[in-house]
Amino acid sequence: MRYILKPVLAVVALLVFFPAMAQEYVTIDMEIDINKPAAEVWEKVGNYCAISEWLRLPCEITSGDGGMGSVRSLMGGRVIEIMVAQTALSYGYTQPAVEGEFYDLYHGFMEARPVTDSTSKMLYTLTYDVSNLTDQAAKDADIERRRGMFTNALRAMKALAEAD
Repeated sequence: MRYILKPVLAVVALLVFFPAMAQEYVTIDMEIDINKPAAEVWEKVGNYCAISEWLRLPCEITSGDGGMGSVRSLMGGRVIEIMVAQTALSYGYTQPAVEGEFYDLYHGFMEARPVTDSTSKMLYTLTYDVSNLTDQAAKDADIERRRGMFTNALRAMKALAEAD
């Protein structure tokens, strides 16, 4: 009994003194209407490094062919993203954990969705953990900063897609 009790007490002590930090995931859904067919939109803005055009970030494919499993490096390696989902008109990506830093499980998903034969919507969704931020005001500010940045990216995608 004594041999069983010591490990159990050790686990209880760890849970009491080092409680797990609860994750708090947020999702930011954004979209914009585009007056072009989805396939044409995707052809202009859907390349994995087209982010350099519509978000104005230097981009380099460091592994893969720009498809599923490819790795892109943004801003000279300050941000690394791996493509983890792909269809003919969409892709999803994640940012890997960095040792010693808070891991927010950041994921992005971008899709050109047909509406009619001649129009489409560009959708962009972000999901990530904000539990490391100090209070609700900091969380709200972070969400609005990202929403603003990607709303501007959607506007740039629309301009690129609708340009002749």
